[in-house]
Order: sequence, then C-alpha cells, then structure tokens
Amino acid sequence: MDSRPARVALLEQLEAEGVRYMFGNPGTVEQGFLDELRSFPSIQYILALQEATAVGMADGHARATRTPAVLQLHSGVGLGNGIGMLYQAMRGHAPIVTLVGEAGLRYAGLDAQMAADLVGMAEPVTKWATRVLDPDSTLRVLRRAFKVAGTPPYGPVLVVLPADVMDAGTREPVVPVSYPDTRSLPAPDTVARAAALLAGARRPLIVAGDGVHFAGAQAELARLAEVWGADVYGADWAEVNLSVQHPAYAGQLGHMFGEQSRRITGAADGVLIVGTYALPEVFPALYDVFAEGTPVVHVDLDTDAIAKNFPVDLGIVADPKATLGLLADALHGEMGDERRAEAAERLRVRAAERADALAGARERDLADGEAQSVPTAAFARELARQLPPDALLFDEALTASPTLFRHLPPTVPGQWMQTRGGSLGVGLPGALGAQLAHPDRTVVGFTGDGGSMYTFQALWTAARYGLPTKFVICNNGSYRLLEDNIEEYWRETGIPAHEQPGMFDLSHPPIDFTGLARSLGVAAVRVEKPGQAEGAVAQALAHHGPFLVDLVTAKGKG
Repeated sequence: MDSRPARVALLEQLEAEGVRYMFGNPGTVEQGFLDELRSFPSIQYILALQEATAVGMADGHARATRTPAVLQLHSGVGLGNGIGMLYQAMRGHAPIVTLVGEAGLRYAGLDAQMAADLVGMAEPVTKWATRVLDPDSTLRVLRRAFKVAGTPPYGPVLVVLPADVMDAGTREPVVPVSYPDTRSLPAPDTVARAAALLAGARRPLIVAGDGVHFAGAQAELARLAEVWGADVYGADWAEVNLSVQHPAYAGQLGHMFGEQSRRITGAADGVLIVGTYALPEVFPALYDVFAEGTPVVHVDLDTDAIAKNFPVDLGIVADPKATLGLLADALHGEMGDERRAEAAERLRVRAAERADALAGARERDLADGEAQSVPTAAFARELARQLPPDALLFDEALTASPTLFRHLPPTVPGQWMQTRGGSLGVGLPGALGAQLAHPDRTVVGFTGDGGSMYTFQALWTAARYGLPTKFVICNNGSYRLLEDNIEEYWRETGIPAHEQPGMFDLSHPPIDFTGLARSLGVAAVRVEKPGQAEGAVAQALAHHGPFLVDLVTAKGKG
C-alpha cells in the first residue's frame, strides 16, 4: 500500500468499519484529520456546542445501535468537559471510541498550553485508554480500541492522537476489526449444579441487569422466571430486559440506599443474579444482603461482576442467553410436578396483585393530577395514545419517571432506554444519538429541568441537522431527586424532617424553557394543566422538526 498521512489512514479505517457519524466539538490540535473529513463524505461530523453534549449523543447512538460510536474531543480541556458524561458511558457499558487530539509528541516535555496527561485523565472513566506513538501503529491501535469497546463488558475507550504522529506517513493497511464471539456455554454439570442449588426455593428471586439486554436474553429470562416462579427485580437496569407487563416483573431494587434493596434480597431463599453485580447502589448495604444459607448463583460474561462485593455459591462466566435457557430446562426437570405447580400459582397470585396495584396507581395519578392541576399523568396518557407503535423513548425524567412510565410501559427491547451512570444531562443528547441511529422512528427524550441545563445546547444540534426528535422537560422547579434523597437520609439516620436546603430549589428565577428552545431554533410549548396535554402532544408529533414540551410536574414550581 502506498504511504499516506496517518490522519488519512485513520479515516479510511473508520470508513471501512461503516462509521456514519463522528460526534464532537473541534479544536486546533485535531484540525488536520478533521480537515480531511471533506474527502470522506460517508462520515458525517455531528457538531455539539459542548463536549458533554457530544458524549451524550455518542452514548445514545451506541446504545441504540449496540455498536461502537465514534466521539472526538479536544485535548485536555475538551476531555475535561466530557469526563462526567464518559463516566456515565462507562457505568452504562456504552461502546464508544473516543479520539482526543494532542499538539504532538515533540512538545511532550514543554508543559505547553492545553498540555495534559490525557491517558491519565481518561483511565478512571474508560475501559481502556492509550496514546498512538508511531504512525505505523495508528490503525492497529484503532482496531484494538473498537474491539475493546465492542466486546462484553462493553464500555468507552480513548485513543490520543498526537498531531505530529497523524501528519507522518504510514503504509499500514486497512483491515477489518476482529471481534471475539462470546456466546460461550456452561458445562452440563455446572448447569445441573445451579439447578440443584435453586430448585428448592419457595421465595425465589432473580436480580437482573442490562447484561440480559446485551445478550438478547429477554425471552430466556422470562421463561426461567416462569418455570421457577420467581420475582424479577432490576439492578443497573436501563433497558427492557423483561417487559414490565410480564407477570414476574416486580420492579427495581433501590438505586440510592442499600437498606431498601436488602428488605427484598434478604427475604429470598434462592437467588439468581444475571447481567449485573450485587449491588450497585450509592450507599450499599455492607452485610446480610442475602439471608444466611440462601444459595446464590451468578451468571455473567463480566468476570469482574461475579462475586464483586459478596460471595456466591456458584459463579458462571457464560453467555446469559444460552445459560438461562439451559438453566430453565434443568430447573423444570429438577423441580418436579408439585414444585412447578407451586411456582405457577405463586406467579399467578403476584401477577394479579401487581396488576391491581398498577391499575390503582394509574387511577391515583390521574385523580391527583386533576386535583392539583398537574398534567404529568394526562400528558403521559395522551402520549401513549398518540405515539406510533415503534416510537423510541429515552428516559431521564428521574422523579417523574414512575408516573410517566406507568402510562408508557416499557415492554419491547430497544424501544425504551433509561439514563444510567448518575451523570445528569444525557436525556437530550442521548435522544439525538438514538434519533440518528433510527432516523425514520419517532424519538422522545425526557429529562428534568435541572438535568436539561447540563446539555441544553443539544437543541441547537437538533435544529442544525433538522432532527425530528421530541423533547420533554419535566419541570418541577427543583432538584427533586435530591429533595427525595435527603428525606430518605433523614429517615435512615433519625434526623427530624426540616426545611429543604435552598440550593435544591430552581424556581427563582424561573427558567423560560420555551424561550430558550426557540432561541436555539426549536419550536416549543408549555403544558401547565391537564387539559392542555392532548393538544400539546398532537402539536409536537405533527411538527416536522425538533420540538420541546415544557411539562410542569409540580404545582407552584417552574
């Protein structure tokens, strides 16, 4: 192969990988390879006005396509701006290949303007971080980055591209990335041992996470829960790992406080963990998470997840899809007719209880909303009625999520994605990334008033590229999640309830979200009363470009 600059070879490799978009915010030290993009029209640069927005778009695109997205950040300052959202991507296992520019190897000892230890900055928030040191290793390193990002457990990676290395010539050929096949099977005696450990449970519990989604194991999880008669609770659950309308779906474990989770996990007499670790709360329980003598089996492709914090009786490193199917078969045989009948009856009784509870909660949502003139439930009901059946919902509504998604139940894999990782601001750009992945589908991104202000610039990107994404700001005039969390903290520590800290309030001065949206080129409407919901939903869905709804979710705020 003839020699060409490494910056050109880099883009040839991206083109060969089928990369359609590069999300980013440009800077001087990347100008060489960015200037070459004009010769690669199959790769479109999606401009963000701030790096967190660029990372959020890459996160949403990677999740929606389940393939590595390409992200470009600018040296130390750009990477610094994106660190929080890269943490989000790491915790959420989003495969992102991050390309960060650097002035050049020749300047490494000069402590020049914008110089930084880029690899050191990125290591805590990436699966792998490295620096290209020789032009003839540019494509080798890039292919490794794609492989690492796109192999379970998925995650973001970072490659530093010094400008002088990119300007040097290379004859390195473009060849496909080699992705390993991870569809491994457990040994038959391992499956039999797992079934023997779990078959006798009368209070069985499955703790499942997004590893189920990554493996495409939703059907196998459903069948196993049915055979075993188990409750399925989510932990690190931000995809549709099981339809919320499935009889076994019992909800989510505590995100914030381990004591909430322990009340559930400690009551089980048989536990299966799959596709997550135990347990990813902010303040986890330190002991007695499972009752003494309770058998615990853990299935995951992520070896780090198994027995990460608490011992298990059997850890199985294998493909969740294949393993859950084999385990369901083995449990069916191990349990016998009597226990299978008990399992079916458990499931029937709990399904009826949950259906009654859900119906009651929906009725209370609407009644409370009418009484308080708060339109949250009315808006969700109208959205559910008017949305096309293949609509994709990106949920960062946080405290409004329970009300909204009781009326918009996540049931189909790939049609609902929730924020994961804890960094605010992914709701708007994440929806844009998903929209670029599915240009012909209706995509709705939900976020809060506080979270939206981290990445509100994403609306400008939506307008610039004419993306038809719909945005919903759930506006309660506060960091409501912090208000809820501190109330729980007071209860846990015995502190009497008192006035909320003033820094949680966002209502003074009020933020004009519709005005902000219009200033960025996006049409918008405010919904303050239930009677406005039907018209606002119809207006948003009929609009050909991006559209924002400022949805008031708490009376007297916003």
